[in-house]
Amino acid sequence: MPRNPWPTLAVVAVAQFMVVLDVTIVNVALPDIQQDLGFSASALQWVISAYTLLFGGFLLLGGRVADLLGRRRMFVAGLVLFGVTSLLAGLAQSPDQLIVLRAVQGLGGALLSPAAFAILTVTFAHGRQRNIAMGVWGGLAGLGGTLGVIAGGLLVDSLTWRWIFLVNVPFAIVLAVLTPSIVAESRAPQTGRRTFDVAGALLSTAGLLAIVLGVIRAEPLGWSSLEVIALLVGGVALLTAFVRVEARSAAPLVPLTLFRSRSMTLSTLALALNGAAFLAMFFLTAIFLQQVRGLTALETGLEFLPMGFAAIASAVVASQLVTRFGTKPVQIAGAALSIAGLVLLSHADATSSYVATVLPGLVIFGIGIIATGTPAQIAAVADVRHEQAGAASGVVNAGYQVGGALGLAIITTLSTSHVEGLIGDGAQPQDALVGGFERGLLLAAVFAAANIVLALAAPRLHPTEEQIAEAAVAA
Repeated sequence: MPRNPWPTLAVVAVAQFMVVLDVTIVNVALPDIQQDLGFSASALQWVISAYTLLFGGFLLLGGRVADLLGRRRMFVAGLVLFGVTSLLAGLAQSPDQLIVLRAVQGLGGALLSPAAFAILTVTFAHGRQRNIAMGVWGGLAGLGGTLGVIAGGLLVDSLTWRWIFLVNVPFAIVLAVLTPSIVAESRAPQTGRRTFDVAGALLSTAGLLAIVLGVIRAEPLGWSSLEVIALLVGGVALLTAFVRVEARSAAPLVPLTLFRSRSMTLSTLALALNGAAFLAMFFLTAIFLQQVRGLTALETGLEFLPMGFAAIASAVVASQLVTRFGTKPVQIAGAALSIAGLVLLSHADATSSYVATVLPGLVIFGIGIIATGTPAQIAAVADVRHEQAGAASGVVNAGYQVGGALGLAIITTLSTSHVEGLIGDGAQPQDALVGGFERGLLLAAVFAAANIVLALAAPRLHPTEEQIAEAAVAA
């Protein structure tokens, strides 16, 4: 007798909700983490970057392992790893411990998330039931991102920052216990030699880590430092080796033939830029609201909340606009709104009106960042062959995560150096923080502006409603 698919949906959707929640819940706790564990201003970004780099870097390998070794097995393994590292992160006593645990937590997410999505696709047949299931999946993921800022604020203010990690533990335990009796095991059909391309995953992730570390170390050491140059050159060498491995692999993590599509290549870059602008804005604004404007973590979460609702509304409208006008004009309009929101936010200081400056900046940015990403996501897979759709969606999602981590490193490094320069020139610490916040947001606006250039270079596509639905599912 076949299993009821709806309990399976409940299990995997709650797990994905937990993973997405963990991305935003951390941001409002950053000032408390910095003060309690003694993070430097430049090292604090690793609390975010360590997670996103390992998550994005191993996302494709996680999907491959799940297909070959069993999706339920890897789903449970990801849950256990995510839960254990959440527990240990909540008990961390030093910056180094927390950064390492966040990196391993990202690896757990890279096992969990693609396995959960694969389970969903094989459990529900194409048609009405799958559409309903995907709607629930996407809705809970969006809700997790929006509620994360509120949940984080409540936990930090009522308990401590440690509970933003500890709260994952009971969810992980319950889901890991329930999964074997609810979720059926499945694997992809094996037609040839089983290969995982671990070398590709390690080379790409190590190369990106080296480049991000090089950018961060440039702030205290200078760009001409031998250590910085070695890290950057080593990172490029590792990524070059990754491309060569992928070109020769019989089953590469990243099929290089995907990038013969101009839409695929430009859209992946666009999503990477979008990730950079979003993570930098979230990181900088969360710290600004608490350290400059003196808000509590919960008050900070409440101030972010309208941006989440604006982003959800934008996701609904943007797909409809793409159907009517095509991908290019929607992406350009979204990038322009992102720039406007960031510039408006950059004018905020300790005494600025929330209603006049911060609120409209957040709402406009929330609309713009989704209106930029939606057409890019659709265009990325619009002319990819059906048998490569899974690989393509993995590439663009990994691109968003990795681009976000790299962009965050660049923007926060330059922002922090600007703060230290202002203090060296005699500015008061709070005024210097405001100057660094402004500089960082304007740099994020440059990343958003690059999306206009990419959109102008991209072909103008008019996808059908079916293609838009398939792109949304792949996301």
